[in-house]
Amino acid sequence: MNKKKILLIHTGGTISMSEDTETGAVRPSENNPLNKQTKELYTLANIIVEEPFHLPSPHITPKEMYILKELIDNYVMKGNISGVVITHGTDTLEETAYFLDLTIKHTLPIVVTGAMRSSNEIGSDGLYNLISSIRVASCDEAHSLGVLVVLNDEIHTAENVTKTHTSNVSTFQSPQYGPIGIVTKRGVQFHHLPVIRQHHSIREPDKQVMLLKAHAGMDSSLLQAIAALNCDGVVIEALGQGNLPPAMIAGIKDLLKKGIPIVLVSRCFNGIAQDIYGYDGGGKQLKEMGLFFSNGLNGQKARIKLLIGLASNKNWDEIEAMFQV
Repeated sequence: MNKKKILLIHTGGTISMSEDTETGAVRPSENNPLNKQTKELYTLANIIVEEPFHLPSPHITPKEMYILKELIDNYVMKGNISGVVITHGTDTLEETAYFLDLTIKHTLPIVVTGAMRSSNEIGSDGLYNLISSIRVASCDEAHSLGVLVVLNDEIHTAENVTKTHTSNVSTFQSPQYGPIGIVTKRGVQFHHLPVIRQHHSIREPDKQVMLLKAHAGMDSSLLQAIAALNCDGVVIEALGQGNLPPAMIAGIKDLLKKGIPIVLVSRCFNGIAQDIYGYDGGGKQLKEMGLFFSNGLNGQKARIKLLIGLASNKNWDEIEAMFQV
């Protein structure tokens, strides 16, 4: 059987770092240790390796996400790959995966993976996750599913997955929905599939979108400070189903007067934000003021989505429609 040709993109992160045996510090090394450990990969697929940058994931910005998108699109246009695997630090992995999910149109499998333990730690999970990801990217069933995240034998969608634990190897979970498949010794198995995919064309992710988390007693101070900045959009992780302390209303009005769109998500990790409550600061008032309610995204992904909507020059109605699916 002919092996698939897989584009393997290394970007940095714990999966490509080593632990200092004297200090215990985990840091990037001069040479990516994965490049020394990947003989097993060539038994699974024909691998093309690219390393456009080597960064810890807290250093990743939408600029680097866009570089990955362009790199993948260029390979797809050449027509000589069957799938893509990206290794990435776990702190912002879900944001990069979701950015690519929204901006890449083709149907080839794209898998993002990482590790919670560096290459020379006991129980290192990087090489195992990478092997699992190549197996997923090589399987026909992974076509047309959008960007997938594979770690710890589980397959998640970029839209639903999130990092839930600071150090556990099973940190990536999909609250409310669960994984869509598993990787076993015998093969890759999908047990349910996403039904909706979105695609938005952008040239450059050059918009500034702020993310705030609401809390008891919060006032308008931060909102008024944001209104004074060169900001293009705001996402607020609201309370419960989509409510805010009434002292925030003045600041929200200031932002809206400046034409800055505001998206509401819930700070709860299950459920969706809805305009249910009619009191001062309640969801109904906020909806009537013109805030957009997101259909189940967490704050960091809603920020990515709003950034993409603004960068694609959508009007307010089109941006609101983006958040209804």
